[in-house]
Amino acid sequence: MVSASSPGTVGGTPGRTCVGVAVAVPEPWASQLRAARAAYGDPQAQLVPPHVTLVPPVQVDTPALGDVAESIGRTAAGASAFTMHLRGTATFRPVSPVVHIQVVRGVSNCEQLERRLRTGLLAQDLTFPYHPHVTVAQGVPDADLDRAFADLAAFEAVFVVDQIFLFAQERNGLWRAERRVPLANVGRGGPPSAACAVH
Repeated sequence: MVSASSPGTVGGTPGRTCVGVAVAVPEPWASQLRAARAAYGDPQAQLVPPHVTLVPPVQVDTPALGDVAESIGRTAAGASAFTMHLRGTATFRPVSPVVHIQVVRGVSNCEQLERRLRTGLLAQDLTFPYHPHVTVAQGVPDADLDRAFADLAAFEAVFVVDQIFLFAQERNGLWRAERRVPLANVGRGGPPSAACAVH
């Protein structure tokens, strides 16, 4: 969703807002991943909450944010909650200087949501094929990318995704949750988050 390479000017142009849709990584893992990203010198650590992108950044007319939220709500109403399992690191190098946490369960759920969400006001062409992940280092020196890859290799978290978020980028580059949208059929998401583990 959100990255140093987000299209357009930070926060959008006058009368327009840069938005994205994502699964937010819950606590305690969000704080752990944010701190790790900051330790690798990534300036996005304090601007971008840990997340799995569903719709990458796109600019929309600011008055249309309500319509965007309604569209996301309709999609969410037809999607069941699901279990997401994050485990280990991977990288997009040499194509892109990114190290990320892998999604090993919940990939197909994310793919289905992405296809259904990226329409209408959120329609856009993707630079790369959609690949759900959690970025932990981007655009930093190779030594820091290597460190991120090694340090978080044993990272693991399992949690139920029962909501998605519409994020909007502020003028200072900070991404904030504009709207929380619950998924339907929440009771079918899998094991409770109390069963989660992190290393």
